[in-house]
Amino acid sequence: MNDAVHQHQFVSLSDADAPVLSRFSYSAAEPFGVVLSFQAGDGTWVEWSFARDLLIAGLIGPVGEGDVRIRPELARDEQFLAVEFESPGGYAVVELLRVDVETFIDAAAAIVPIGAEEAFFDVDALIEELTDA
Repeated sequence: MNDAVHQHQFVSLSDADAPVLSRFSYSAAEPFGVVLSFQAGDGTWVEWSFARDLLIAGLIGPVGEGDVRIRPELARDEQFLAVEFESPGGYAVVELLRVDVETFIDAAAAIVPIGAEEAFFDVDALIEELTDA
């Protein structure tokens, strides 16, 4: 059984002239979260981690109050999903194709079914990581 999924796609980033390569990642080792990464000009990846539930809820309507917010109403049309990222270093809006997000969610759900995350969450490993035991 595969325990991770990675999906590459091009996205529109704020007012950039050209699309930016992005990558969604999901792993059974971290069943509650997803990672959305963007390739910088030097080839490195800038990563944003957030809740898988946030991404799923964002397909229905606006959601999020923190550094990552899903805002469908900001997208150019219903084929796209707008994601806002905010940090002390700046602000960006990314437009993702809705069908790509749905495909990624389906692939992640094939690894860890939605609602079954707790069965895959290793509390002991988290405690060990936090306490450096």
